Amino acid sequence: MNLRDEILNWKAQRNAVILAHNYQIPDIQDIADFTGDSLELARKATEIDAAAIVFCGVHFMAETAAILNPGKTVLVPDPKAGCPMADMLTADQLRNFKAQHPRAKVVCYVNSTAEVKAESDCCCTSGNAVEIVRHYPDDEVIFVPDAHLGAVVAKKLNRDLILWPGYCPTHARISPQDLLDLKKAHPQAIAMAHPECPLRVLQVADEILSTGQMCTFARENPAREFIVVTEEGLLHRLRKENPAKTFYHISPYAVCPNMKQNTLEKLYFCLRDGQPVVTVDPATAARARRAIEQMLAWS
Repeated sequence: MNLRDEILNWKAQRNAVILAHNYQIPDIQDIADFTGDSLELARKATEIDAAAIVFCGVHFMAETAAILNPGKTVLVPDPKAGCPMADMLTADQLRNFKAQHPRAKVVCYVNSTAEVKAESDCCCTSGNAVEIVRHYPDDEVIFVPDAHLGAVVAKKLNRDLILWPGYCPTHARISPQDLLDLKKAHPQAIAMAHPECPLRVLQVADEILSTGQMCTFARENPAREFIVVTEEGLLHRLRKENPAKTFYHISPYAVCPNMKQNTLEKLYFCLRDGQPVVTVDPATAARARRAIEQMLAWS
């Protein structure tokens, strides 16, 4: 029996469902029951009828699944697969930041720890951030931790937001010149950029979209060529869903080492051994759940 068969065998024995983020390696995406972006996966986690969820992504994503499914076991192939952006803001730092703006509402990007979510009024993803902030038309809004996404939201809504200076190192490595060079080489291609990119990159892009929105846009748009300005893992799904279309990746540097820590071997051991298990302190989970459920209700 090969490794893939072993994984499927243990998945059946544990009555487990495998969720994978769009940035996972192709082997993980192909064996997953569902692949999506943060919002798609958050929604899917609330619909799962299984005893266990194996979350192939980074740690905050598995935490979110655990928060939304207190009666289920949530497993991760590699517990060390973290998120540098999430690590740029602690709960203590957010509490101090809130004390400086006592009347402000806190909108928290899901790329954050459970403790930070627990200190927030509502979560958001890159796909619904504008929609979420629009629900606070008359309030000051603290937007954490991604300053790049926050700047996109502020610009689209033509309002000031109080931003925390966090960012995604993978997207921050992308330069405007990278995109300009690709656009020159492929003048018919539509450039789709993730809002975690620096503003100077987004200003050169044709569309600003989450990974899930990129998949929908590429599928529905009649164009035949696209430049993908985000982490390279999304290329596998785009090419799989659109075999007649061509996708160019922005840069060899746009690779998240944390997302790539999950492998088929780690997935196999995770299912076989039933660990590592992701747990969240119940009191923290209850407060964080309110912020996540508010996002889902408004999305």
